[in-house]
Amino acid sequence: MGDRDIMEKELLVIKGVCDLYLHGSIESTTAEVHCAFKDALNETLNIQNKIYNLMAEKGWYKAETAEQQKINQAKQNFATNN
Repeated sequence: MGDRDIMEKELLVIKGVCDLYLHGSIESTTAEVHCAFKDALNETLNIQNKIYNLMAEKGWYKAETAEQQKINQAKQNFATNN
């Protein structure tokens, strides 16, 4: 398994952990638990960002730019549905 595969898998795991921490913070019943989950989420988001940046530098994670027409259509659809 190459570095790219390892980093892709790591990024997927980190994204899953972020999701768990987010829900833990939303569902927490005390301020202390909420704070613990929120702090863990922030740290995990920082790790996710570092992995993403490393992958982007190597050209392993390419983000596509949205077409302005699609952006306008999404805005229009959202405005119509609200």
